Amino acid sequence: MSHLRLLRAALLLFTVPLPLLDPQPACGHDGPDPLIHWDFRPQQLQGSKLKARLGVDIELSGPLRWSEDEFGHSLMLTPRTAGYAQPAGTAPALPAKALTVSAWVSVDEPLDWGGIIGRIQDDGDQELGWMLGFDRSVFTLTISTSGADDGNGRHTALKGSTPWVRGRFHHVAAVFDGQSARLYVDGREEAFTAEQYGEILYPAAQQVSIGSFRDGNEDHRMTGRLRDIRIFDLAAKPEWVRLEFEHGVKLASLAARPVVSASGFAVEPYLQFGTQTSMTIMWRTAQPGSTLVRYGATAACEQEMKVEGLHEIHQVLLQNLEPETQYFYTVETTLADGSIVESPTYTFVTAVKDQTPFAFAVFGDTQKNPQVSGKLATMAWAQRPSFLVHVGDLVDKGTLANHWTEHFFPGMKPVAQRIPFYPVLGNHEENAQNYFDYMALPSPEYRYTFHYGNTQFFMIDSNRDISPGSEQYEWLKQELQQSQAVWKIACHHHPPYSSDEDDYGNLWKTRISTRGDLRARQLVSLYEQFHVDIVWSGHIHSYERTWPIHQGQAVEQQGTIYMITGGAGGNLETAGPFRPFFQNNVKHGHHYCMVAVNGGTMEIKAFDLEGRLFDTITLRKSAVKPAHQPQP
Repeated sequence: MSHLRLLRAALLLFTVPLPLLDPQPACGHDGPDPLIHWDFRPQQLQGSKLKARLGVDIELSGPLRWSEDEFGHSLMLTPRTAGYAQPAGTAPALPAKALTVSAWVSVDEPLDWGGIIGRIQDDGDQELGWMLGFDRSVFTLTISTSGADDGNGRHTALKGSTPWVRGRFHHVAAVFDGQSARLYVDGREEAFTAEQYGEILYPAAQQVSIGSFRDGNEDHRMTGRLRDIRIFDLAAKPEWVRLEFEHGVKLASLAARPVVSASGFAVEPYLQFGTQTSMTIMWRTAQPGSTLVRYGATAACEQEMKVEGLHEIHQVLLQNLEPETQYFYTVETTLADGSIVESPTYTFVTAVKDQTPFAFAVFGDTQKNPQVSGKLATMAWAQRPSFLVHVGDLVDKGTLANHWTEHFFPGMKPVAQRIPFYPVLGNHEENAQNYFDYMALPSPEYRYTFHYGNTQFFMIDSNRDISPGSEQYEWLKQELQQSQAVWKIACHHHPPYSSDEDDYGNLWKTRISTRGDLRARQLVSLYEQFHVDIVWSGHIHSYERTWPIHQGQAVEQQGTIYMITGGAGGNLETAGPFRPFFQNNVKHGHHYCMVAVNGGTMEIKAFDLEGRLFDTITLRKSAVKPAHQPQP
């Protein structure tokens, strides 16, 4: 075709804001060259840069994957993938008087504000630029021009009428001719506005974003696939848009492909049993699939660890890590149908060195109240604990799968994705297999010990036999005898001492009460013999801290403090009408504890559901050597 005929065809199918020669009949699909053209194929990739067919290149970050079908390749986008159409600090010339944007795109996950391609600012009074995007159901166009709102910049948002189909390619086009803006989906005009006219107002600082709705304070990244994007400095007429869609109609007719998704998690990623050099990452998918963790020193997560086989509950042990070091991680599972379940990028920190200060949170009795446990978890995470101890009754009924997937893990999500938690069994777990499937603890899991900094924790199952001579009793005795830790902390669900009104005798009807669990009290002699500092328990849904206790008496020092922290979700309970000798502080209300350790100083603080501090104590040791040296 001659250059003159190409020009005439272009003038028929596009408009410009200037007088034109009389157009001649169009011929086929011919038209002008785009100002910018990106063809998303692996052959276009050079390092982290996607070379443009025309115009500026795209800088890509995050793990890059490609989808292939009978017609070629597409770039698969996830929330960890970012694309920018120029290096930082430069601003490619984008059309201001007339604009056409054409994109072949597949959306896999809905967003309130999804971006395909654009350069936009949407911060308060600053509404500038344009964005071709999507929301939870349809495609969208957002645009701001000099003619609208006296030229001060206000966006108009156009919404299409055809719902996008998850995993299927659509052709989406935006057209601005200086007088109006239009949105096309699969060759048909679906939205129009004359509110925007004049020239497009561009933000000075923002880059061109691909696959995200990004401005100064937002970055909403799409999950899906990009095939082709072209930008013209002319305004296309409806006939050109229709022909563009028909040119790729076979692509649009492909069956919906398996998608990259975050919705395939039955339990989102969480952390277990961190040490100075290792961390265990777990999650559960709705169907069996492969197991992969990507991790590293940056959000790019350059390293990976795989586990062979297909699993629903996934468990990956990362080893050879550096002590007290921050790492980034994301998890990925490929299901049988080829779809990929992928998480956002999270962080964790390995355990501190022996003399480094640290802090931890204490929860108990979350049971079936994710609203309360979730609020407490959010507040606890705001204080950046190194880990969390849970003193039992994680769920209300351990044998029911949904109590784990709908109650415990959603409530603990704010902390569990970023710090490991160390639990003990409560009576409501019912010794169910779910507990052992979801936890990754040292064998036999119902009892174990771990060190963090200068502190050693002894985790015990008080539902099992803990009488003198029992397996747990002898194990605890041996571990305590060998311990060289500065601080010793024991955790089990049932409290040796309690002021509760009716669990150990109804104090509103009789004076008779054991004032604590007699089975758990069998361990007190070991705690006193080996100078255990704190014993944390739950079971009673309230807060209580005792005076130091030694040989059945409240003492000022050299005793063991017993604390009940059972207020992370369960139905609240009340103290009895009489104050026993051991009671120092008691409170009715949902709560959690934060503990900070620095050498020979330990600070314990308790916070209620509104974040108010209601109890605090500071413990000090004159020397940071253990109070009891192991016998030879």
